[in-house]
Amino acid sequence: MPGIRIVGESVACESTVKSEIEEGIAAAMKEVVEGLTKPLSPEEKSPKQQTGKTPRVAFKGSLQEVNRFYYGKGWTDGLPIIPPTEAAVAEMMTGTDLPPDHVVATLIPRKGKATIEKIAVNAVMAGALPTYMPVLIAAVQSFADPKTRFDTFEVSTGSWAPFLAINGRIRNDININCSSGALSPGNIANAAIGRAVGLIVKNIGGARKAVEDMGVIGNPSKYSLVIGEDEEASPWESLSVERGFKKEDNTVTVFFPNTFIQTVPGGTDAKGILDTLSGMVTSTMSSLILIPSWAKVLSGEGYTKQKVKEYLAAHAAPGSSSVPGFSNAASPPKVDFNNSLMILVAGGPGSFIALLRSAGPGFFENSLVTKKIELPKNWDKLVAKYKDVKPNYEKY
Repeated sequence: MPGIRIVGESVACESTVKSEIEEGIAAAMKEVVEGLTKPLSPEEKSPKQQTGKTPRVAFKGSLQEVNRFYYGKGWTDGLPIIPPTEAAVAEMMTGTDLPPDHVVATLIPRKGKATIEKIAVNAVMAGALPTYMPVLIAAVQSFADPKTRFDTFEVSTGSWAPFLAINGRIRNDININCSSGALSPGNIANAAIGRAVGLIVKNIGGARKAVEDMGVIGNPSKYSLVIGEDEEASPWESLSVERGFKKEDNTVTVFFPNTFIQTVPGGTDAKGILDTLSGMVTSTMSSLILIPSWAKVLSGEGYTKQKVKEYLAAHAAPGSSSVPGFSNAASPPKVDFNNSLMILVAGGPGSFIALLRSAGPGFFENSLVTKKIELPKNWDKLVAKYKDVKPNYEKY
């Protein structure tokens, strides 16, 4: 924004020390007044817009040279990328019926136009397959929904990461891992979809680390945080059906956690599981990941997802200082778990329970957002083409 006058200040971020705050304000006010009253310079009166056309071909060279060039430009996430050649991007766009110049959404902070072609460019860079395009398009649509508060989370000091939960037939079509190690590296669908989202946020949205994305500590989950619900192993209705979609619909549900916790329940009956969950869940927005065996224990003792939420609403710990990134915040209002708690059945054999936690509606008026994934007309042919791209481990 050319012509904007900027005044620096010395107060520590989120300071609670009154003397420091008052001293900092007093020191800055003189410059604030001057900045508001000093006559505008000719450059400030008529700031010139930057002109020039970006060349379509950014670089030519070897794979190593391309990667060094992209990294030097700040276009990568620090890992090597697949060069987005014309041919590779064209192949990626076979994953949608929408035209290349179709604008899916405008993303903050730079208000970048997320066209189909730009989404495809970043998908290629991430190592994605064309069958992932419908998921990426739906994810970008979700970010444009104000209820996600993407406008806050992607540039906050709190290091929030986009979390994508996928439901429907598409999970099996594109080999989304819903079982053992679903959030670990190793599966191209989970990993590349999450990585592509990160590159889209960075390159189209313009959320650059330590420039617009002001995460203090950072978050490894920003590389990839994608999981599918194990609908086949769940005793309950799927998340998508719970959120008002048809059983045959493909959906992606999005929210922004910055904390990931795993623990073992204090008992193997419903009370042991629920009491453990009560100690984990607060009034913040959360996603509980229950392995199928624990879900079946709860279901066997008469607990539906709704009854689990009602139990947690009655027994969960208060939110106050447990809110990640808001240690000095006042206690938030009581939150409706129907809108702020996502229960996913996923994961493999074992005993662990996982919780991903975000700042809840009491702070940002945010909520879970679910979007339908639209498949192209050639979907079955695409699935057949890429279905076998998955790991087949050698036997020891």
